[in-house]
Amino acid sequence: MRTGVYTINKGVNRPLEFKGLKAQYIWWLGGGIAGMLLLFAILYIGGVNPFVCLGTVGVAGLGLFRRVYHMSRTYGQYGLMKKRAARLVPRRITIRTRKTFALWKEN
Repeated sequence: MRTGVYTINKGVNRPLEFKGLKAQYIWWLGGGIAGMLLLFAILYIGGVNPFVCLGTVGVAGLGLFRRVYHMSRTYGQYGLMKKRAARLVPRRITIRTRKTFALWKEN
């Protein structure tokens, strides 16, 4: 009887992580980089000095990287979704009529 060697994948059910970015933040950074490329193309085709284009895109890209890494560290995989959902929860419930608590009587 032959015995086989099986490898165990220990990364099952872990969130996707790439160089410190977790889950959806990888996609946000990719979309931001595509946006920076589009911004550079628009500025360059518009006749702006290439060094100004590079400076503008460089500063915007630096801000993008800092913001996305900060959100990834602060909120984690699901934290930003939880923060957005918390804004939808009302702070208080106001009832302006007693009809809500009245007993329905059939006549």
